[in-house]
Amino acid sequence: MASVRFDDDLIACADTLRRGDPERFRAAMAAPVAARPALFAIYAFNVEVARAPWLTEEPMIAEMRLQWWRDALEEIRSGGTVRRHEVVTPLARVLDAEGAALLDTLIAARRWDIYKDAFEDAAHFDRYLTETSGHLMLAAARALGPVEAAPVLDAGYAAGLANFLRAIPALEAAKRVPLVDGRTTAVADLARGGLARLKQARAARSSVSRAASPALLAAWQAGTVLRRAAETPERVAQGALTPAPFRDRLALMARGLSGKW
Repeated sequence: MASVRFDDDLIACADTLRRGDPERFRAAMAAPVAARPALFAIYAFNVEVARAPWLTEEPMIAEMRLQWWRDALEEIRSGGTVRRHEVVTPLARVLDAEGAALLDTLIAARRWDIYKDAFEDAAHFDRYLTETSGHLMLAAARALGPVEAAPVLDAGYAAGLANFLRAIPALEAAKRVPLVDGRTTAVADLARGGLARLKQARAARSSVSRAASPALLAAWQAGTVLRRAAETPERVAQGALTPAPFRDRLALMARGLSGKW
């Protein structure tokens, strides 16, 4: 991995992450210092892309915002001149062509956020989580070290599902139809499926190198959130899935120190 460079761009990425996604910021800060440049750059990119569809009521403008980021990733993927930007510039230092392709697919999946259409079916919903949270985690892990894709995508899916379930009240307030089946029994089944994916990922922990493992710290809350949703699915609509702050901090600290995400 390249030497650590905390220049002005990287500091700006860290600040964007701190303000826009404080939980991933905490996960990045729990990672070794050498891993933080890649995590700050990739997670800051995600903040910019995730919020782009929500900054305007005009779908065309939102599409243009996302296309700007796709164009930047194409510059990185092609190996040519990359535009100067406080997030794109450090991102270009940590992504290879495959990593750029993973994040491009993430942006394409985020087009769902622009419109008010429901997911077509369960497969569409699963693909959305895989291509957003899963590809984000895989791109981050690949930027840090050798890794098998399957367990990272499983962990990313579980983390994405946990975050999505926590966002249900806000999505419904925005007149979205977030779930294919919103019955409590279906929500519980969905959460149990996420827990199974997380268990599967952890069973294959040895296929994730020690260098790459800090990228999976972002899933530290997934188990707690998904267990709550599985046991008491009514919590989802109530917005009552967030872990207790003190125990949550201890859990992240323990995983960061042990490396056992």
